Amino acid sequence: MFLDRNKKAFFDFFIEDKFEAGIELVGSEVKSAKAAKVSIKESYIRVMKGEIFIMGMSIVPWKYGSNFNTEERRTRKLLLHKKEIKKIFEKVSQKGFTIVPLDVHLSKGRIKLEIAVAKGKKTYDKRESLAKKDAARDMERNLKNR
Repeated sequence: MFLDRNKKAFFDFFIEDKFEAGIELVGSEVKSAKAAKVSIKESYIRVMKGEIFIMGMSIVPWKYGSNFNTEERRTRKLLLHKKEIKKIFEKVSQKGFTIVPLDVHLSKGRIKLEIAVAKGKKTYDKRESLAKKDAARDMERNLKNR
């Protein structure tokens, strides 16, 4: 079950490798996330000191929580194996590559974040992908009308 998707990531980037990471959540953040009160629209991912963190991810505070609710946009650690972190770091070290969050979903009752190592698209690449999308939509419409 998807809790949130970053649709713009597929438009702005060429996706190279995908990884599924756990998110280190505290207290009532889990209940709030399972209630789909999550947004990754403005979030980004950084590798610091051999660990991966997501910044700017919004989890709305649980309304039935206490006054000890955590901050909505705090930095959260992502849980990955060291081999995966090393592989991601090697790719990101190359020019033009970055790490983007793709979606937040539930997997066996746990909240997971799908991340990808991606390379940014140029403006002409974006125009090309829009043209392909429009052509596919026109074909679908023509088939439907027949």
